[in-house]
Amino acid sequence: MTNETAPRDRAQRIKDVRRRLERETDLWVASASPDGVPYLVPLSFLWDGRDVWLVTRLTNPTGRNLAANPRTRLALGDTRDVVLLDGEVTPYTHDEVPVQAADGFHAKTGWDARRSGPAYRWFRVRPTDLQAWHEEPELAGRQLMTDGVWTDA
Repeated sequence: MTNETAPRDRAQRIKDVRRRLERETDLWVASASPDGVPYLVPLSFLWDGRDVWLVTRLTNPTGRNLAANPRTRLALGDTRDVVLLDGEVTPYTHDEVPVQAADGFHAKTGWDARRSGPAYRWFRVRPTDLQAWHEEPELAGRQLMTDGVWTDA
């Protein structure tokens, strides 16, 4: 099944990605253990306009992996409308997380993770690279961010 519509131009793709990051609540988080075992899990998130904020327990594989490895890949969408975001991870405690990020996450998801106890950690993912495409006609030009900068061409 192929979408017969024309591919979106770069400006429209970037606009659509930003809108999805603002509106969607959950995404896929890929991480790896120190010995390279991959792990993939859905988590709720907040996009603050620059960074993605995640919260999870340090005792689960994702929390341990994100705390130990400063790189992750995040994914939105299904196989026909994809956003892949690679980023650098920085962990935060409840006391360290910026109030705007914690309040924004609570407003978006309905969960105030600060009330869930010290086993939870916040993870800021600063995007480094981002790709987006809607089916095969958009594979060309799918790289929309490189080295943390939205690309022009």
